[in-house]
Amino acid sequence: MDDYLEQILHLIEEKGYARPVDISQRLSISQASVTKMLQRLDSEGLVKHEKYRGTVLTPEGEQIAKAIIDRHELLTEFLRIFGIDEDTIYKDVEGMEHHVSRATLSALRAVTETLRETPEFRRQALKRLNE
Repeated sequence: MDDYLEQILHLIEEKGYARPVDISQRLSISQASVTKMLQRLDSEGLVKHEKYRGTVLTPEGEQIAKAIIDRHELLTEFLRIFGIDEDTIYKDVEGMEHHVSRATLSALRAVTETLRETPEFRRQALKRLNE
């Protein structure tokens, strides 16, 4: 569900709309699977999906999608700080973002912001990593 909401928001921001075929291509899954999930998201009040027209996020769906993207970006930034290669970051973030708790996410945000804003702390952390 998270991946769908995330991709719908990205498509709307890029193209102004999100069609099942575009979502299908982004997620590398069948259009039939996308249509089923869109119907489910619609029934849960997260999107408005009209057959042959397109999909838009409801305010609640948009809020969730933005939180998902924020979580994804935070985890990506945290791993990039430590020089982890992009392929590994992609794989790790895809796994982590669906299972990380709010408490852990808050802790990671605090550490990431400190690493970003405090060069000495960042230098010490990187030094420890390389020991």
